[in-house]
Amino acid sequence: MASYYYLISSLPTLTSDGDMPMTYEEFLVCCQGNVSGETYKLLESLTLSSSEGPLVKEWASTYGTLIKELNSQRSMALGKQYPSGFDKDATNTQKVAAALAAKNPLEAEQLLLDYEFELLDTLVGMHLFDDYVLFGYAIKLKLLERRSCFEKEKGQAEFKQLFDQAQKSVYSL
Repeated sequence: MASYYYLISSLPTLTSDGDMPMTYEEFLVCCQGNVSGETYKLLESLTLSSSEGPLVKEWASTYGTLIKELNSQRSMALGKQYPSGFDKDATNTQKVAAALAAKNPLEAEQLLLDYEFELLDTLVGMHLFDDYVLFGYAIKLKLLERRSCFEKEKGQAEFKQLFDQAQKSVYSL
C-alpha cells in the first residue's frame, strides 16, 4: 500500500474533455511491481462491463443503471417497449435525455462521458491512495480509450452514406 502514494501521485490527471495522457497498456506498466499480483490481474482484465474488484462492483451497478436508462429512452424514441425492471434515477433520466437531445452523436457521447466521470468521482469519494482510486483511474482511462475510437470524419462519412442510401430508397418509392 505504501507504494500507492508514489504510483497514484505520478499518474497524469484525467479529464473527460481531455486527451488520453497514456494508453491503458502504459498504465499497466506503471502498476506492475507497485500493486499486488491479484490487483494487477484485475486491472489487466478490466473492461467497462467488469464486475470484480474494488470500486468495480459499485461502478458496474451504477453504469448498468445508466445504460438501461439510455436503452429505455432510445426504445421509447423509436416507439418500442423496454422492460422497466430497473431502478430509475432522476439524475440519470435527466442526463440521458440531455444527451439524446444533443445536436450530434459526438456531443451526446461527451455529455455522457462528463456524467460518467462525475459518477466515478462520487464513488471514489474521499479515498486517496488506495485501490478505489486506482480502479477509478483505470475505469476513467477505459472510458477515454472508448471515446478515442470515435472519429468525427469517419462518423460524418458514415452518416452521409446512410443518409444517401435512405434518400435513394425514398426516391425509388
